[in-house]
Amino acid sequence: SSYLQKKRRAATARRQHLKSAMLQLAATEIEKEAAAKEVEKQNYLAEHCPPLSLPGSMQELQELCKKLHAKIESVDEERYDTEVKLQKTNKELEDLSQKLFDLRGKFKRPPLRRVRMSADAMLRALLGSKHKVCMDLRANLKQVKKEDTEKEKDLRDVGDWRKNIEEKSGMEGRKKMFEAGE
Repeated sequence: SSYLQKKRRAATARRQHLKSAMLQLAATEIEKEAAAKEVEKQNYLAEHCPPLSLPGSMQELQELCKKLHAKIESVDEERYDTEVKLQKTNKELEDLSQKLFDLRGKFKRPPLRRVRMSADAMLRALLGSKHKVCMDLRANLKQVKKEDTEKEKDLRDVGDWRKNIEEKSGMEGRKKMFEAGE
């Protein structure tokens, strides 16, 4: 038992060591990803946003503001156009899904009913006029003559089972059974 306890302790220590190693690796990977994102962000800003140079005179500042307002308006127009396109496609999607739903509801399949059909009728329905083989299985059975056996005669002699039960019921029936047993 002490051997098993030592093994269990070693296994849990190993698990904890592996878990801590995995956590350290994950932390370094997260730090690397964050640094890569920051570098990518700086590159994007350097490429798309030129450094701001503020002119010294009032007139140059007003021209800069006009240019910035023009860019803002163009970006707003693009945003508005994309929103309109998005709304239009969403509306089309809703209309198509509604049509699909209507079509599903319109052509509801009827519940299937069990139909009794002979093998011949099935083959005729499936193959049409090509069907020539007769599948009447009862016609192929041999005719067997019944011979009167002794058991069948005994059964016929016994007669109706209800009469037999009535005879055995009551005290007289029990008396007969008792006498027959002796």
